[in-house]
Amino acid sequence: MKLIIYVVLFFQVSAASSADAELDYDKFAKEYFAVWTATQSPNATQADIEKYLAMLTDDVGHQHFPNDPEDTRHPDGKAMMREGMMHYLGGHDSYQAKLLEVIHGAQAVVIKYAAQATYTNGNAEPVSWQHTMLEVLELEGGKVAVIRKYSK
Repeated sequence: MKLIIYVVLFFQVSAASSADAELDYDKFAKEYFAVWTATQSPNATQADIEKYLAMLTDDVGHQHFPNDPEDTRHPDGKAMMREGMMHYLGGHDSYQAKLLEVIHGAQAVVIKYAAQATYTNGNAEPVSWQHTMLEVLELEGGKVAVIRKYSK
């Protein structure tokens, strides 16, 4: 019985590794960026969020420096992302982003982009921001397993 379990686990790990090895990393990065930016639009919908979440593993970990230094993967990581994203859905008055660079290696993609947005805060005051963002995406089985965001 143990042998059968080991064989099944071996084939699952092998299938996940080969899925990442066959992945077109540039295409994946560009699709991820397009899907992500759609979720930030003032006109974003729940369908946009679901399209983004489809690119993530169920237990995705998310880290966003300096605000969120924790990167633990939780069994309900995708559900937690959905809840947070729904809370901010349509929260921007404007949002623009430009893809600057894509770098990839085995099972990882780095996306560098410039973004700017405006929103109205709780005091009905307009707020704007702009920054350069670096996202490191760790992949597993052709999906994003860990997201690490760095901005300046």
